Amino acid sequence: MADTPQPSPTPQLRTGISVFSGGTAANFLVDVFDQIVTKRKCPLRYIIPISDNGGSSSELIRVFGGPSVGDVRSRLVRLIPNHNGDEERTALKTLFEHRLSVDPMKARSEWLDIVEARHILWTFISSQKRELIRSVFNTLNLEIVKRNRPTSVFNFAEASVGNLFLTGARLFSGSFESAIYLLSIICAIPETTSVLPAINSNFTHHISASLTDATILAGQVAISHPSGPTAVPDATFHPSGNPYLDLDRVEDANLPGSLPVLRGHHAFSKDDEEDLPARIERVWYINPYGHEIWPVANAKVLAAVEASDAVVYSIGSLYTSIIPSLILRGVGVAIGRVRTKVLILNAKVDRETGPANRPMTAVDFVRAVARAAKESQTDFGEVRDEEVRRYVSHLVYLKGAQTGGLTGGVGWV
Repeated sequence: MADTPQPSPTPQLRTGISVFSGGTAANFLVDVFDQIVTKRKCPLRYIIPISDNGGSSSELIRVFGGPSVGDVRSRLVRLIPNHNGDEERTALKTLFEHRLSVDPMKARSEWLDIVEARHILWTFISSQKRELIRSVFNTLNLEIVKRNRPTSVFNFAEASVGNLFLTGARLFSGSFESAIYLLSIICAIPETTSVLPAINSNFTHHISASLTDATILAGQVAISHPSGPTAVPDATFHPSGNPYLDLDRVEDANLPGSLPVLRGHHAFSKDDEEDLPARIERVWYINPYGHEIWPVANAKVLAAVEASDAVVYSIGSLYTSIIPSLILRGVGVAIGRVRTKVLILNAKVDRETGPANRPMTAVDFVRAVARAAKESQTDFGEVRDEEVRRYVSHLVYLKGAQTGGLTGGVGWV
């Protein structure tokens, strides 16, 4: 098929690589990307969505609102340089990777040990960094205490310390990007590597999906890892039987009348998946009431893509890790101006790309990416063959990716 790259409106030197990914699967390829950009001496930018409403991020969103920080935290911690013998960097990585106890009361006690510098996690962290980090934790702890109500008590169970830090830093500075910057400099992440939230916002953003059987799913958890709410119950709260009324009696960061499925603390196991009843047809952003909205991409994301020599769609959950960044306004146009667009296929079928007996093919993956990039320009027409190469130019399959193998093949679209 013909290659019709769109010229950039202003001449510029394109360098570096922009990687669209989530926060977990692509961590296995971080070393590979680092080797490539080190050899080419160019910048590397990771573009990560903020729409995950599950895991420990869900409790932070319930109480404080704001963007989901889990995927961003996961990538930042993975990027902490490994230097043999550097005990402080190892300790910082251990601290920000740490999860509190599964028991809510034990988790709260452990959190206070961290805040008050009694926890063993502080052992190899210098006093100046310890006090800087603790100042952020103290800010968050004060906000947690201020927001506690008889019907709404913060659940520390399995909370990620890194997520708690990013949320505290965001509340302190008023900026999610500033929180990312603070964690980056504390952990000495190279300046040539950056982690960019797909949307730069202090508000929560949710996604919804439609299936080919007309089923509508609201919230990322419902799409990828369905679960029930696990917020800490209170003995003085007596359910009425109406989910909207019950949730509106809980004083938290959610707007009254917002969708119940978007509220609460959702815990799940990434190893426990069941097939969707039908294939995913489309993904879009919704407001708290379930209405479709059209967010614009982070200006730094658009600038990063515009300045890139190559764009990579990494491994991970196609419809909840990759597509949410591609459907943002401005992204499709920016990608269309980049010469090389590489799609790395997953090594296994997951809930989003199944069902297991009829999984998506490589062609389906390519068309899904191209369709999302088109929809960012409010173009909902069918993806024509001649349009595909504008958004995907190369296809890569990694054999043995689950065990860290990197053998595979490369194809041209």
